[in-house]
Amino acid sequence: MALEIVTVPCRTDNYAYLLRDIATGTVALVDAPEAAPIRAALAARGWTLDMILITHHHDDHVAGVEDLRSAFDPEVVGAEADRYRLPRLDRAVVGGDTVAVGEALGNVMEVPGHTIGHIAYFFPDGPALFSADSLMVMGCGRLFEGSPEQMWDSLGRMAALPGETLVYSGHEYAEANMAFARALDPGHAPTRDRAAEIARVRARGEPTVPARLDLERRTNPFLRAVDPALKAELGMPSSSDAQVFAAIRRRKDSF
Repeated sequence: MALEIVTVPCRTDNYAYLLRDIATGTVALVDAPEAAPIRAALAARGWTLDMILITHHHDDHVAGVEDLRSAFDPEVVGAEADRYRLPRLDRAVVGGDTVAVGEALGNVMEVPGHTIGHIAYFFPDGPALFSADSLMVMGCGRLFEGSPEQMWDSLGRMAALPGETLVYSGHEYAEANMAFARALDPGHAPTRDRAAEIARVRARGEPTVPARLDLERRTNPFLRAVDPALKAELGMPSSSDAQVFAAIRRRKDSF
């Protein structure tokens, strides 16, 4: 099984993703921030749209759903927990459910924190993780609804996926996230090296997604809450991983 993945920039800093199963030609979309660039990307490739996979209810992830529904009549999939505040769903899913994009199978992960009903989609044959605003390149989503403990649990389950997993997050926030990471732990060499690479990528006008999960584990300050060196840098050597994560999140909120 193989997926062709197309990154579609939307709005000012959102990303949507087209997933095409090469074996069957089935096309799915992860999130719909706005319809026009998605419709243009489909038209440029001669594709139709069979499915929309929603990650969470925020308008900058669902605003284009109804336009795309009218144009293509795709199956719309989203979280059962958020059914009441999502566009009309054809299928409501919970953690552990499977979604099929042609022959490519994706696992639904419940990842509360940014919102209570946030879900992610993990396609193990990629492997590819569509994490939207939960795990982000060099960051994680602000905790609008969930608790630090919920978000830390969500991040831990995503971080436990295979290191070669490619992380497709919902926004282009890498430069701002990197500025915070460098300020948090200025002596951390892997983060310094990655900052230079991110600067080069953005100077070329290219997206920083996807990013390998093993690189995120080494450099994303939120995933580094397990790192004794960072705990020492923050003056929290005896604190739990969850406590360190909460402290890092508070610092980022006021950065």
